[in-house]
Amino acid sequence: MTAPLAQPEEPLNLPAPARLDEVKGWFWPADQILFDWFLSRQNADPSGGGDLLELGAYLGKSAIFLGGYLKEGEEFTVCDLFDSPAEDDSNDDEMRRSYATLTRRAFEANYRAFHDELPTVVQAVTAVLPDRVRPGSCRFVHVDASHLYAHVRADVDTSRLLAAPGAVVVFDDFRAEHCPGVAAAVWGAVDARQLHVLCITQHKMYATWDDPEPLRTELAAFLAGREDLWHGVEEVAGAPLIRITGRKAVPPPHPRSRHETAAPGPGPDSAPEPVPAATAVSPRRTPPRRGPLARRLAKDILPPVLTRTVRRWM
Repeated sequence: MTAPLAQPEEPLNLPAPARLDEVKGWFWPADQILFDWFLSRQNADPSGGGDLLELGAYLGKSAIFLGGYLKEGEEFTVCDLFDSPAEDDSNDDEMRRSYATLTRRAFEANYRAFHDELPTVVQAVTAVLPDRVRPGSCRFVHVDASHLYAHVRADVDTSRLLAAPGAVVVFDDFRAEHCPGVAAAVWGAVDARQLHVLCITQHKMYATWDDPEPLRTELAAFLAGREDLWHGVEEVAGAPLIRITGRKAVPPPHPRSRHETAAPGPGPDSAPEPVPAATAVSPRRTPPRRGPLARRLAKDILPPVLTRTVRRWM
């Protein structure tokens, strides 16, 4: 059950999103491709059941995407403070500075534009999750809540407690310059607490608390067939780590909004298209135009030799 709203309702004068890219948030094409691949792989495995969990939701962009992979009998839990006050001054200050316009009603309105039923909403600090979610039950955990070291370290431990065998855990902002606490907490877990990195993108780290080799091997084979994703492999902390850049990434089909303009074809009573695995580049989308941002990303992420080659090509 979802908790009651923390304050009286006021008119919500926001346009209903017709497409996922109209929902405000930071969920880039390369990460959409990886979410799709990991979740579709789990859904195709008869023994790969489990629940979904997101820590930190903002206005629901990644939650909407995750909800498209929920199977019958599974539970999707979203935990966020939304417009509730934080329990400590530093966290409350971060909430006021970064998410002053965030409301639970906006999240729910966005989510309902794409899905018939809301996830289980826990409007509280993420520290309550061990009491709200069954240990060892979650096959996919997305951590994008506080940026403060103490909170992220606790979220890392929560992800381990709640992760099902073979679960994928994803940490946002693990390398952002404005979030050093996230980097310290996440890489600390890699160094000391048996968190195994599968791959990284510019914004997210994908990892598991179990044997990483089966997932890592399958992921490398998948990436080898993608022309819109660059990847390389390095050894970090004694294990291979796949680096991925998505300058040309073509995201998989998104969940369909009930407000989306109907395209010619099946009538309004037709069932929505399922979200397929991201195994091929969609011919309906064109790669983004190359420009200064792409050159900066190449400089920041690629090795010097590749950077020089890519910049000459651009």
